[in-house]
Amino acid sequence: MERIYVIGAGSWGTAFAQHLARKGLKVNLWVREEEVLREIEEKRENSIFLPGVKLSPNIKPFSDLSLLEPSGIYFVAVPSKFVRGILRKFPARPEFAVSLTKGIEEETLAPMSQVFREELGKLDYAVLSGPSFALEVAQGSPTVVVVASQNGEFARRIQALVSDEYLRAYTSEDVLGVELCAAVKNVLAIAAGAVSGLGFGHNTLAALIVRGIAEMRRFVVAMGGEPETVAGIAGVGDLVLTTTGALSRNRRVGYELGRGKRLEEILKGMKMVAEGITTSKAVLSLAKKLAVEMPITEKVVEVLWEGKPPSQAVKELMLRRLKSEFWG
Repeated sequence: MERIYVIGAGSWGTAFAQHLARKGLKVNLWVREEEVLREIEEKRENSIFLPGVKLSPNIKPFSDLSLLEPSGIYFVAVPSKFVRGILRKFPARPEFAVSLTKGIEEETLAPMSQVFREELGKLDYAVLSGPSFALEVAQGSPTVVVVASQNGEFARRIQALVSDEYLRAYTSEDVLGVELCAAVKNVLAIAAGAVSGLGFGHNTLAALIVRGIAEMRRFVVAMGGEPETVAGIAGVGDLVLTTTGALSRNRRVGYELGRGKRLEEILKGMKMVAEGITTSKAVLSLAKKLAVEMPITEKVVEVLWEGKPPSQAVKELMLRRLKSEFWG
């Protein structure tokens, strides 16, 4: 049986560990917070990040990274800003790693595949993404994900490992495309939440989603990803979920902004990270370097970091220069 490590006991890491454990697999879950570690050990719960879910006895929590063995499969589920620091604490380079992180490193503008490569060197690497709210995965609501790796054999290995009647995995070779879709959809989810918070209806949300897809496609292709990926599970699939689902943290941030709250006030009431906040600046910086027009992302950055009222951002988007739908 595979030795499995899930690195990170936030909502997604805990839910993914629960999914694997439900299959009968033994899962070693690395937990940073001591209070979370104790609660999982004593009560089989993670009430801070995944309340209401009774965790499987197949999950073994631990906090000492020196216990990691390089022969295991590592599923890394920590926020993008912490990934590099965590990888540097690994006692040895693992043979196999799967990123569950949906973000871009803000300081370097690096996707997770680059961060893993720079810190761990050559290894079998994959990214797993798709429409997968943590709570629903933990509860066993059926969904699909995509596992992307440049090593097709490794992708199929992870596909078989994670798939069951509750979660169906597909494979892809477009690692970069999947990673970028996962990052951009969080930014667009903030925009979607904002238009809902402003009180706009289904027309506005549909317009935001479809123009967001166009924006995502331009960016992914310019960065070297495949347009088909945008139309698939990691792109449109995850985008629809995070722009419409009430469980989306990024959408919730946008919703509160639309209702008039300031970002600082919103963050004070959140225990979990909304990746789209910091990723928005990284995506926009990359887009400007590539001369890719991303007007929605630009307005999200202005609302988040420059204090622009969401209503003004929507007006400016609507009054942009008129053009053909499929320009460029």
